[in-house]
Amino acid sequence: MKRLSLIAATMLALGACASGPPIPDWQMNAKSGLERAVAAYLSGNDRLANAEFARARSDMSSSGQFSQVARAELTRCAAHLASLVLDDCPAFEALRPDAGAPERAYADYLAGHAQAGDAALLPQAQRALLTVPAEPAITLAAIGDPFSRLVAAGVLLRSGHASPAVLALAVDTASSQGWRRPLLAWLGTMALRAEQAGDAAQAQRLRRRMDLVQEVPAR
Repeated sequence: MKRLSLIAATMLALGACASGPPIPDWQMNAKSGLERAVAAYLSGNDRLANAEFARARSDMSSSGQFSQVARAELTRCAAHLASLVLDDCPAFEALRPDAGAPERAYADYLAGHAQAGDAALLPQAQRALLTVPAEPAITLAAIGDPFSRLVAAGVLLRSGHASPAVLALAVDTASSQGWRRPLLAWLGTMALRAEQAGDAAQAQRLRRRMDLVQEVPAR
C-alpha cells in the first residue's frame, strides 16, 4: 500500500516541520510500524499485522503516554471497522479512563455514536458524517483518502445509514487499492442484501467475484 491514511497521520500526530527539533525514534518507528500493520491487515495477512501492531504499540508505550498507546489501538480498530469487523475495541476501552478527549471522541465515532459537538476533536476527513447527510454516498465520495473513506463507510453501516451506493463505493474503494480483506467483507454484505431482496442473479455474481478475490496462486 502506497500510503496509510490521513487517520494515522492525524491520530498519531507524528508529523513535524523540517525546521523543528528532530523527531524521536519511537515516533518514527511507531508511525511506520502502524502503516505496515494496517497494510498487512487489509491485505489479509494477520500474522504480519499482529507482529507490526505489537511493535508499534511497544514503541508508543515507551513514551509512557496513555494517549499515544490509545491511538495505536484506535488505528487497529479503524482497520477492523473498514473491514466490517464490528468489535467494541476492547483494548482501547481499557485505556479510555486515561486517554485524551480526541481519543475518546474518535472511539465513540468508530462505535457509531459520536456527538456533533465532538467534530473539532475528530480527524478532518471524518467530521462530515457526524450529522448524517441526505446523500451519504456523496459525502463519502468526497473523502479523498481511501482508508478514511472505508472507515467512514463502516461507520455508516454500523449506524444503519449505508445505502446501496455507500456499499458500492466501499467495494470500489477496496478494489482499487487491492485490499482483499475489506473487499471480501463489503462484497459479502452486498451479496447478502441482494439475497434478501430476492435478486439471486446479482447475489451469485457477487459471490463469484468473492471467489475470484480468494483465488490461491498455483504452485
